[in-house]
Amino acid sequence: MTTALTSDMTVNQVLQQYPATLPVFNQYRVDACCGGAAPLAVAAAAAGIPLEDFMAALQSAARQPA
Repeated sequence: MTTALTSDMTVNQVLQQYPATLPVFNQYRVDACCGGAAPLAVAAAAAGIPLEDFMAALQSAARQPA
């Protein structure tokens, strides 16, 4: 299954479309409440996470059933 995650999607958009990504956000300590409106690229930068690693983890989780 192909996922259409892009770094300009917001945290909340990803969680709504791919609920199985929640553990990734928790693992990387990316806040989905107050930081939910932030694009993934901004959230990764704020958390000090390499964007490529973050996106790869999200892509992998998004392929899993919720």
